[in-house]
Amino acid sequence: MEQRIALLGCGNVGKALIGILNRKGRHLEGAYGVRMRLVYVGDPRVGAAADSQGLDPGAVLEMLDRGALPEAFRGDVSEVVKSMGATVVADATPTDLRTGEPGLSNARGALSSGAHFVTTSKGPLAVAARELEEMARERGLKFLYEGAVMSGTPLISLIRNGLAGCSISRIEGILNGTTNYMLTRMAQGLSYPEALEEAQDLGYAEADPTADVEGFDPAVKLCILAWVAFRREIGVDQVDRTGISGLTGEQVERAARSGRSVKLVASLWTQGESIMAQVKPQELEADHPLHGIGGAVNAATIWTDHLGKVTVSGPGAGRDETAQALLTDIISIGRD
Repeated sequence: MEQRIALLGCGNVGKALIGILNRKGRHLEGAYGVRMRLVYVGDPRVGAAADSQGLDPGAVLEMLDRGALPEAFRGDVSEVVKSMGATVVADATPTDLRTGEPGLSNARGALSSGAHFVTTSKGPLAVAARELEEMARERGLKFLYEGAVMSGTPLISLIRNGLAGCSISRIEGILNGTTNYMLTRMAQGLSYPEALEEAQDLGYAEADPTADVEGFDPAVKLCILAWVAFRREIGVDQVDRTGISGLTGEQVERAARSGRSVKLVASLWTQGESIMAQVKPQELEADHPLHGIGGAVNAATIWTDHLGKVTVSGPGAGRDETAQALLTDIISIGRD
């Protein structure tokens, strides 16, 4: 099976995916029976490269390293799909969580033109998950987004495939690596300002860290998981949210001396016919599955009827890690 890929977004994640295809394209075809032909790469900042016969990923990387691609960027995704014969649009663009753009328009354009759509962006899901999944299903297409939660760590596919047949009653997760790193360092003696500065120096935290430290990022991820696990749409304003900016290093260190760990826990559970969602710092006892998750690692524990508690942990961010999620989704489409 051949997948003809149009890649939108040439930042860290997009370049990482091109790099994987360059290094491992033949191996992936042999291992999974899916030939991945890159036919379009575009980003409004650097231009575009297109070839319906297939681009050389190595040559594209060299052009990106020089800072420009040879063609003008085509903002119309439908045109790209039709002219290049793309079967999959891979979206690695930055996102606006309020509007879902530009990923939302990219998804609509791809699906309406007959191409599958895979994305790492939380925006389209936060705004229009039901619409996009129904749009894909009506056309016999796939809309996949493994990388939207926990990067390349396969939480979404675990819920949808690995736990198929189980009833899920609760999910608790450490879904933000920035705050988990900061809390780990605060438990080791750093103050809040010192931990934040270190996280920013290491690239974990943005210059404006509000989305992380005030809990917006994990709250949006809970909205996505509510749809994945319970097929219910909830808005970010329905998440009871408290961040970590009110914590002091002394509080976190004191809990650590008592054998507990402070984590920013994102929780989702059923209560009668309602779905409840909460993000807040919690002191976890040593026997809690998330107690020992340190650094920038993400993890989630899922309460099920057949298997009890199931916990998965792994990288929650990173260029290669997030590109792996796109790759997983593309391979899944090809194998199906």
